[in-house]
Amino acid sequence: MAKIVFLMADYGHDPTETCGPYTAFKEAGFNVSFATEAGKSPQCDTKMLEGLTQRLLGASSSIVKKYRVMAESEEWKNPLSWSDEQFTLDAFDLVFLPGGHDKAVRQVIDSERVHQLLVDFFPKTKKPGKKAVGAVCHGVMVLSESKNPDGSSVIRDCDTTALPARFEQLAFWGTRLFLGDYYKTYGAGSENVEDSVRKVLASPKQFKNSIVPSPFVVEDDNYNYVTARFPGDVELLSQKLVQLVQGL
Repeated sequence: MAKIVFLMADYGHDPTETCGPYTAFKEAGFNVSFATEAGKSPQCDTKMLEGLTQRLLGASSSIVKKYRVMAESEEWKNPLSWSDEQFTLDAFDLVFLPGGHDKAVRQVIDSERVHQLLVDFFPKTKKPGKKAVGAVCHGVMVLSESKNPDGSSVIRDCDTTALPARFEQLAFWGTRLFLGDYYKTYGAGSENVEDSVRKVLASPKQFKNSIVPSPFVVEDDNYNYVTARFPGDVELLSQKLVQLVQGL
C-alpha cells in the first residue's frame, strides 16, 4: 500500500487544497498521514470554511463536507511530528504540500527542519526513482525555500508552477478593503509567490504559467514532481498524483 504524508502548519492551509487530495488518495486505497511541527492536529483556514468569506471566496459546500470527514479521521486527529528527530520522509512514497494564504502557513514554509527533510528527500524523486512530491499554490514555496548546501533550491532544475502573480494580485486588491493583507502571506508589499519561485529556478522559463481558470498542472520530465496553481486545479492534480504513485 502506497504511503502518503502531508507536511503542514498547525493552522491556515486551504481546505480544498488539503481535503481534495486527501479524499482522492483515500479512495485510491493509499495510507495517508499528516505531519505538523509538534504532532498537533491541524486546522485549515476558517475563512475558507465559515461565514461570509466561505460563501464568497472559500470552499464549496461539497468540500466543506469532505473536510469534516477528513477532520474526523484518525490520521488527522493523530498526526506525526516533523520536528521529531526520529521523523524521516523515507517511509513515504509521496510527500504532499498543500497551500494556503493565511500567515500561519509560514510555520512550514520557513521551517529549517522541513527544509532539511526535503533536501534529503527530493533528490530521490529523480526518475526512475520510486519517490514523488506534489505541491499546490503556496506549497511550492516550501520547496523553493529548501536549499542545498550550495544555496540552490531543490527544485532549481525542475519545471514547476505555483500561484500566478496575476491571481495573487487580483485576490489581494479585490479583497483589501474587508480582508486587509490576508491574500499576502508575508504582508502587503511582499514578493509574489510566482516571483519567489521563479528566482530560484535555473531559468525563469521553467516556471510554467496559465492565467485561464480551466484546470492546469505541471509534470516535470526528470523528477516525479507535479504542481498546480490554486484550488481550481486540485481535482486534476489529485488524479495525476494518484496515477503517478500507482505507477511507481
